[in-house]
Amino acid sequence: MKKLLISFFVVMLLIVSCSNKNTENNKTDTSTTTDANKVLKIGILQLVEHSALDQANKGFVDGLAEAGYINGENIEIDYQNAQGDQANCVTIAQKFVNDRVDLILAIATPAAQAVANLAKDIPVLITAVTDPADSKLVADNNFPGGNVTGTSDLTPVEEQMELLRKLIPSAQKVAFLYSSSEANSKFQIDIAKKKADEMGLLYVDATITNPNDIQQVVQSLVGKVDVIYVPTDNMVSAGMANVIAISSPAKIPVICGEAAMLDAGGLATYGIDYYELGRLTSVQASKILSGQSSPANMPIEYMKNPVLSINTNAAQELGVLIPAGL
Repeated sequence: MKKLLISFFVVMLLIVSCSNKNTENNKTDTSTTTDANKVLKIGILQLVEHSALDQANKGFVDGLAEAGYINGENIEIDYQNAQGDQANCVTIAQKFVNDRVDLILAIATPAAQAVANLAKDIPVLITAVTDPADSKLVADNNFPGGNVTGTSDLTPVEEQMELLRKLIPSAQKVAFLYSSSEANSKFQIDIAKKKADEMGLLYVDATITNPNDIQQVVQSLVGKVDVIYVPTDNMVSAGMANVIAISSPAKIPVICGEAAMLDAGGLATYGIDYYELGRLTSVQASKILSGQSSPANMPIEYMKNPVLSINTNAAQELGVLIPAGL
């Protein structure tokens, strides 16, 4: 009788043990299925609204869709615009961290810096940033080493200065118009100044601290400079109409850092395609979201083959003759 009771209890224990294992296996399978069907959250922080940054955002979203990540289906995009306010950048970045999004895209250097300072455990992609390493966003552009990587909008500044010389060969003095608070602008201006020295051009800094400075600063240049050079500066780009409202009647040509500035009346540029820059960033995002790679070992990528753009209407209004070679 005792032997029968012992055998009975052993059998019962085996049955309970097997039942628990099956339950655990079922739980694991359910979890796997849930993860596979999870809607990924992506936060997008754009510094300010202007054509170049808008195109970068559009290229990113379109590129994700082509890769199978479609907003409203398997991803949920939370797009936020900081309206050019650094405090807003910080608030939005903190919101993304609190929401525990799966990936953040930061468009433009100030937005990228706000996100990188707060989001330490979330993959971060940056775009429309001239030199991420110089802006302290990554340890090295080739080996980021942390949770941040992305694409650079570094344009061929030296070629832009050479274009200035070809279009305005009589120019002797150039004004460098840029925001003193944008690290990406200063980086480009340093390159431009070095090139200007090589070309024998005199130059003057024309810095602004907020959009309201633009008209006053440009007005101060009338009669003192022959041409204005503007890098890919977000604050100036957003206020290009105000620049041209003063420079054009004064017959001062404006050589620009990117093609969207020509829409407001800039004369010419060797620029990059910001839509394609956004698409390039989306390729990095796809690799991160699919688990193929991580920001730490993804180098900063650059656009190749810049495009020459000349505003022929502006050239005619300014009396600028376009050389046959261009």
